[in-house]
Amino acid sequence: MSSNDIIVSLDIGTSKVRAIIGEVVNGAINIIGVGSADSQGIRKGAIVDIDQTVQSIRSAVDHAERMVGIQISDVYVGISGNHIALQSSHGVVAVSNEDREIGDEDIERVIQAAKVIPLAPEREIIGVVPNQYVVDGTDQIYDPRSMIGVRLEVEATIVTGTKTAIHNLLRVVEKSGLRVSGLILMSLAAGHLALSKDEKAMGTVLVDIGAGATTIAVFDENHLVATSTLPIGGEYITNDIAYGLRTQADIAEKIKLKFGCAVVEHAASDQVFKVNRIGSNVDKEFSQVDLANIIEPRVQEIFHLIRMEVQRLGFSELPGGYVLTGGTVSMPGMPAIAQVELASSVRIAVPDFIGVRDPAYTSGVGIIQYASKYLRNSKSGSGAKRTVSKKASSGQEQKPSAMERFKNWLSEFI
Repeated sequence: MSSNDIIVSLDIGTSKVRAIIGEVVNGAINIIGVGSADSQGIRKGAIVDIDQTVQSIRSAVDHAERMVGIQISDVYVGISGNHIALQSSHGVVAVSNEDREIGDEDIERVIQAAKVIPLAPEREIIGVVPNQYVVDGTDQIYDPRSMIGVRLEVEATIVTGTKTAIHNLLRVVEKSGLRVSGLILMSLAAGHLALSKDEKAMGTVLVDIGAGATTIAVFDENHLVATSTLPIGGEYITNDIAYGLRTQADIAEKIKLKFGCAVVEHAASDQVFKVNRIGSNVDKEFSQVDLANIIEPRVQEIFHLIRMEVQRLGFSELPGGYVLTGGTVSMPGMPAIAQVELASSVRIAVPDFIGVRDPAYTSGVGIIQYASKYLRNSKSGSGAKRTVSKKASSGQEQKPSAMERFKNWLSEFI
């Protein structure tokens, strides 16, 4: 990667589509542009309308482009959902150089060897995450480049997903006029940004609570060991408010964002607001306490389901506790309820970058960090070339489709 490079991430969520532009200067990342648009065509984290999703992506990208004054052409796209699966794999190759020095080509070949696994016809490999390399029997090596050896092995985690979900995601990005530099598992990227080395080593659960879905990722011994997605999120709270106050969903969402509090005891009885109710021409007044009485039971249920799912995955008590992120956890009182329902230590992860200090941006910023660190040596151009081109550049270059670029990226991924 050059000393000054541009990386763009695209986070397609149920409520918002976010495009984030990061500039990498001598290894340090600066967030220079952020675009956000209301998400249309997404339900519970899955694409249900191609054209509406395309419009949302274009709006978010245009917003980011106007902020920075450059044209986005290539993006790293985050992928998540209940179709994601993890599979352990092992690859072995002989070092090819005559002097037995391990180079990039050897690492690429051992990664390719690890990708030779039995897969169901409807599934496809999204990426390979090397956990450790072994050189002539010496393990716990994380970068074997320039080492001397005869036999190179890799212990890796293969990330797979259903072809339908992958191709629909690629399709909407392609129809938006963008090229896919790579698909990155969002829980992996968010964990890279949100968790410390100690948290990943001792065992921690990262919970990303979005609008339509909650993604659970368990990290242990420095690796992502389990992931799951629950079809619950902030939309459920909004729907409860809409029913409880008898108002429209969009009004309920605005009330939730402005006055929402997850704990009744923390709510203020003197903080009041008026609501335009369905079937009535007269606004009715409610207090924040009234609102909290609607919100608290649903939030308790969400965290109860999260704890049950973590136990189902085979993890009861992890020393690192729970780390929460995602737009929904910004509501006051969420950590207090989480600590009670999860019976563990809880903290909220927020990106430490100007302009994106909000849990909703954790995945998008994490994608940029992950791409800059782990994909910079990919020969398919993912991190080794500028992903943004100036509007003033002359000539129309023949662009391969997103599907072709993605297949090439998979074949050479490291």
